[in-house]
Amino acid sequence: MSVNIPFGKAGMTLHADLSNAEILESHIGELKATDTEDGLVQAAMANPIDSPRLKELAVGKTSCTIIISDHTRPVPSKHIIPAMLSELREGNPSIDITLLVATGFHRPSSKEELVAKLGQDIVDREKIVIHNSRDASSNVKIGVLPSGAACVIDKIAAKADLLVAEGFIEPHFFAGFSGGRKSVLPGISDQVTVLGNHCSKFIDSPYARTGVLDGNPLHKDMLAAAEMAHLAYIVNVIIDEDKRVVDAFAGNPVTAHRQGCDLLLKYCKVKPAKRGDIVISSNGGYPLDQNIYQSVKGLTAAEAAAAPGAVLIMVSACHDGHGGESFYHALRDCVSPQKLMEQILATPQDQTKPDQWEFQILCRVLCKHHVIYVTEPAQRKTIEEMKMAWAPDVDTALQEARRIKGENAHLVVIPNGISVMVQE
Repeated sequence: MSVNIPFGKAGMTLHADLSNAEILESHIGELKATDTEDGLVQAAMANPIDSPRLKELAVGKTSCTIIISDHTRPVPSKHIIPAMLSELREGNPSIDITLLVATGFHRPSSKEELVAKLGQDIVDREKIVIHNSRDASSNVKIGVLPSGAACVIDKIAAKADLLVAEGFIEPHFFAGFSGGRKSVLPGISDQVTVLGNHCSKFIDSPYARTGVLDGNPLHKDMLAAAEMAHLAYIVNVIIDEDKRVVDAFAGNPVTAHRQGCDLLLKYCKVKPAKRGDIVISSNGGYPLDQNIYQSVKGLTAAEAAAAPGAVLIMVSACHDGHGGESFYHALRDCVSPQKLMEQILATPQDQTKPDQWEFQILCRVLCKHHVIYVTEPAQRKTIEEMKMAWAPDVDTALQEARRIKGENAHLVVIPNGISVMVQE
């Protein structure tokens, strides 16, 4: 028996005796699309949840900013943005529209990446601005978050008469779910706001976990930021394993998003019958496995399914390298993950470091488990410098894991770690 594990654009096959292994997969494949991708988006926009139609919101407005996803997200923008642009201009032909790329703390999207996401026509025709969280002059304070952190967002969004967003809903490893309010925080927020929201105390919360919204302190801040920014309307979609739209939700940023989350939760919950001594996971393939930073997400699915002291195997191409200098240096330069974790937990909110949340979660995993990363060969040195083991393919990684844990070790395979919520 073999299992295909998402890896880059091609995938990677696990060849092993899996007769006694548990395979945990999302049931999103059971959610069948009732229309074309364009049709699903248009139907949702024609029947918005707790909101007027977008064309009605556009009436009388001079300007509109549409927050769009960046290159690290598989949001099917080609099926969302044209519909949003069309309806906005149907309601107000003269409205001035800006597409604001929600980079959060990521690197800027290249023109080629924007063309791949939006299509050449939209890139050539529309006004597109890439948000810069590190440029204080391009951002403005609009309030204070429940956590006490300043709420500072992109001026283009703050000045817009109408602020709307696209997005997609998937399980998120500390915000509960992606989509909705995350378009504002961290999407178009200044670094001071992102750092305050992603502080060590919040990340350490037992509610800052995959699929959890209620009681999640990061989610509470994010909702407040979206409200302060006057985010008026969203179009969020659910995608299947082939990254095709299978459902869509439009309208009120809070209730439309929550309906999407509630639906997805029914299809993404999984629970192993027995915790794995060895757990294999992935970050869903391209574009989500472009770097080690992003791949911490899929690793937390393995963590949630693991027995104490397990070997976790993360299958992720990481062709773009580590994905964050401070993330990389924190792990490379620390004495041990345990010592680094002590330092992180002692860091006050207003002294949160860039990428601290990512290396905090990776540290949490490394303090409990042995991690083997399967990446492109160019990343071997980086992986090993970051206190993890490296393997050229998943079969080799599994052989090493069985050498460590024994041939009878219980194996759990999660082919797509970001598509599931593992119940602990």
